[in-house]
Amino acid sequence: SEAADLLGLMHFMESMRLITSVGLIAPTPDENVTVTDTEFNNVPVRLYLPRRAPDGLRRAMVYFHGGGWCMGDAGMKAYDHISRRISNELDAVVVSVNYRLAPQHRFPVPFEDVYSVTKFFLQTKVLSQYRVDPTRVCVAGDSAGGNLAAAVAQQLVEDPEVKTKLKAQILLYPALQALDLNLPSYRDNENKPLLSRLLMVRFWSEYFTSDPALREAMASNRHVPAEAGHLFQFMNWSRLLPAEMRKAHVYSGPAFGDAGLAHKYPGFLDPRASPLLASDARLRRLPPAYILTCEHDVLRDDGAMYAERLRAAGVPVTHHHAKDAFHAAMMFIFWPLDLAVGHRLLNTYMDWLNENL
Repeated sequence: SEAADLLGLMHFMESMRLITSVGLIAPTPDENVTVTDTEFNNVPVRLYLPRRAPDGLRRAMVYFHGGGWCMGDAGMKAYDHISRRISNELDAVVVSVNYRLAPQHRFPVPFEDVYSVTKFFLQTKVLSQYRVDPTRVCVAGDSAGGNLAAAVAQQLVEDPEVKTKLKAQILLYPALQALDLNLPSYRDNENKPLLSRLLMVRFWSEYFTSDPALREAMASNRHVPAEAGHLFQFMNWSRLLPAEMRKAHVYSGPAFGDAGLAHKYPGFLDPRASPLLASDARLRRLPPAYILTCEHDVLRDDGAMYAERLRAAGVPVTHHHAKDAFHAAMMFIFWPLDLAVGHRLLNTYMDWLNENL
């Protein structure tokens, strides 16, 4: 991907997207679940409906896939498998959203797509159409999708047009802030498999612009202007992270950069892109959360800090920290990368959903 980008043959993210497209699964029904590709509010979704006759009203999940806002698809084999399993085992309607992707569609387009689908689905007439219990609906997502799920949950509590309240928010190894890209987890896992620090910096910067100036500033962690320094209170890892995650790292505070980048690309200072920037008052109104973090993951500290802030705001939180796992581990449940850790994380997640949704 880097070679194609340097040679001008194909944008880095375009070639990355080609790699992930190899594993796409057609929307094929099975004996338990009807699967269809359709649209909600003009946004493509993959819809999973249990075949068996409902015993009362059903649960529901609106899901946002990962991929750094630049790649990924609801039709990828692992996403399709997990959505089928949730639909069948929990007798739940699953709406898996194929939001538009960067770099063609930058922030806030992916957020606007997933928010539009969620708001559409939460209408009383739509919930009734699919026999969904309005008190048992959640949003969920992994990685960049976890970012979107957190942002959607926050926006919903501010939207007077939405009467249905979410039962839960599920954030699987989520990316939750773009201000401090030198957290202990970014340092500890700088070159760990699947999601290196530089790749995460590339995802973040491409979400806002292809201007290499922002990418270079993010890579040196000098992209936040002094005028936005007050926002670091919401992600001060010296007080928000447990000692076992802080380890021997010493908090030194932010190193500020050129204000021009933030003026040109203000998205990274927006809570819709960095949900950790939400005020305590907003957090207090959020639904219960399930947050999965993995020890060997640059995004580990984002999820851990959000869990701590939600708890402090009085929100019930289940924080499952997998000390032997890496980013996106739950996706590795098929040959040739069929890993016990992936199945364990998925089963724990399914158990929580069954008990709490």
